Amino acid sequence: MSSAPNVTTVTSEGVAWLASAGTYPHSTLALWEKYRDTPVVLPCGAVFDVVSAPAIFGRRMLDRLWDEGPGSGPVAVVRGRTLLFAAPGTAQRLPSLLAWEEWGSHRAEAVPPLLCHGTGDAVTVPAPDAGDPTAPAGSRWLVAPDTRHPWLPGPEVVLWAAVRAARAAVRISIFPPADQDAKVYDVSRRR
Repeated sequence: MSSAPNVTTVTSEGVAWLASAGTYPHSTLALWEKYRDTPVVLPCGAVFDVVSAPAIFGRRMLDRLWDEGPGSGPVAVVRGRTLLFAAPGTAQRLPSLLAWEEWGSHRAEAVPPLLCHGTGDAVTVPAPDAGDPTAPAGSRWLVAPDTRHPWLPGPEVVLWAAVRAARAAVRISIFPPADQDAKVYDVSRRR
């Protein structure tokens, strides 16, 4: 059981924060005022970046963030993918951190790819009232924005959650196996 908060409906402050990402925030606010069940496409890069993972793996990352880490910012599920909202700049930095961890290499083939959306990209954001898991649109908030300035994890925190989720999910190491012929000495009983 995860300790993630059960905040699945966007507050008015959260709506204002999401709308601030758009080119025309007042138009987005007006649309959501009239149709609170309408998803919207918003640009990434200025207010937030988004890390997209397959739904189940993304949920494992979210569980790691809440059970073992600092928590998360807003998180949504859209079209079978978990969208973790992250600090601006995460989409630019995270791929190099993942490469450093050999993410997706032959040693970690079972680890799913993460898609990073930053400057120049846009994502579909669930409607403010899309917290109901049975909502017909198929998109919903797992952790809805509830403030004008939500905490957003940076690339290092997202990497940490991804590595922990991968280790727990597939029981693999992204590090090379130990040398089986290496001599190992027990130094715990030294005088």
